[in-house]
Amino acid sequence: MAAIDLAIIGGTGVYRLAALHEPEAIEGDTPWGKPSGPVRVGTLAGRRVAFLARHGEGHALPPHRVNYRANLWQLRQLGATRVLAVNTVGGITGRFGPRVLALPDQLIDYTWGRASSFWDGEGGEVLHVDFGDPYTPALRAGVLAAAARAGLPLVDGGCYGATQGPRLETKAEIARMRRDGCDLVGMTGMPEAGLARELGLDYACLAIVANWAAGCGDAAEITLAEVLENVEAASAGLPGLLEALLG
Repeated sequence: MAAIDLAIIGGTGVYRLAALHEPEAIEGDTPWGKPSGPVRVGTLAGRRVAFLARHGEGHALPPHRVNYRANLWQLRQLGATRVLAVNTVGGITGRFGPRVLALPDQLIDYTWGRASSFWDGEGGEVLHVDFGDPYTPALRAGVLAAAARAGLPLVDGGCYGATQGPRLETKAEIARMRRDGCDLVGMTGMPEAGLARELGLDYACLAIVANWAAGCGDAAEITLAEVLENVEAASAGLPGLLEALLG
């Protein structure tokens, strides 16, 4: 099967990639079960691109029920070597207000009970991957350069805190995360990043800040309508960024 130049995993509010030309829906199964939905493979900027909606195209899967292993396995099976994960997040510190696009360089995992490795069964060799830099530096550099060429503001750096969900966090939990050094909070950053590293995939996170986290900024009660409105506004420049990255 021909290689895929880039695979994109869409998060909350990003259920399709309208710029994808003549997409083919590929259904599949993996040793780890079924992915979240079909992988849609088409062309963008003359390159072969795959798109997968992390929560399913109808947003039926909560963060703790996403089959992260199947998703990444299927993308690699289709020939992907680079994955750009789009994650909808809350902002904790000052640079990361609503509608900001960010490219974090660190993360802290607060999740629990998720299947977090391909190497958790009996028999075989146990693999301990290096994870000091959880996002592939070369891919991050490529995304930053592409954003500059596309004229798209993108905050470089920041620490993503991955929480269990599906509920949002308390003010005390966010205060703890701030003390820990987190700038962003989301529910899907792990184990996805760690699993990508186990498979040898280049992986970076493009974080869309949908709202202030509890107790931060001018945070009031968070509504889904507000989140989706902010995601739509912030992701308007995504096609241009992808074209620049693939060019």
